[in-house]
Amino acid sequence: MHHAIFLCFALLIPIVFLGGCTPSASDAYHKITPAEAHEMMKKEDIILIDVREEGEYKTGHIPGARLIPLGTIDSTVTAKLPNKKKPLIVYCRSGVRSKKAAMKLVELGYSDVRDMGGILDWPYEVEK
Repeated sequence: MHHAIFLCFALLIPIVFLGGCTPSASDAYHKITPAEAHEMMKKEDIILIDVREEGEYKTGHIPGARLIPLGTIDSTVTAKLPNKKKPLIVYCRSGVRSKKAAMKLVELGYSDVRDMGGILDWPYEVEK
């Protein structure tokens, strides 16, 4: 009987420790407000990503944003974003595509992805 309890306990230890080593999607994905994004942009070294289409980007985007349309976010995006640990902030027009893009980036192994939602909620400067 004691051997069975010890064996069960010994088998559980690696599972507990392994589970804590890899970041889960909930650890890598964060929903943030435009105000929080604005503060991060001023204080941290982040990459700001506009996931809209090129025509939308040209009508107005957040200064410093890189255009990477949602449809192009696949395994090839690592060529554009090689550092998977660097904080990323993604946005779109209203927030639907930014969430999809953020989830794709997390699935691709990016460990700090912030979903700001839509540029419609951005009260700060926009450039064309």
